[in-house]
Amino acid sequence: QVQLVESGGGLAQAGGSLRLSCAASGRTVSGYTMGWFRQAPGKEREFVGGISRVTSSTDYTDSVKGRFAVSRDAAKNTVFLIMNSLKPEDTAVYYCAARSGTIVRTERYDYWGQGTQVTVSS
Repeated sequence: QVQLVESGGGLAQAGGSLRLSCAASGRTVSGYTMGWFRQAPGKEREFVGGISRVTSSTDYTDSVKGRFAVSRDAAKNTVFLIMNSLKPEDTAVYYCAARSGTIVRTERYDYWGQGTQVTVSS
């Protein structure tokens, strides 16, 4: 079992950048496919991006391609979501999640963090 804790959220201006961290304990993040999701007020939680357990390939939803990047630091047992060129519509609670299989864009992940708030002002 793995425990996930997100951090790094906060307030940013449009066009700015933030880096979210997802620290894992209990198991190594290298043993899981990691996903980032977000949920805006009044909306369903949606897939943002992920990194594969085996190949470290990445996948992103169209709205963040070219702006966001997912990376993994095995030594720190942490996964990051680097967010550039932020837009007000990126405002949401961001969650990291882990699963044993390949990257999927649905919520079929086994472990979830508690989330971190990101607010982007115009």
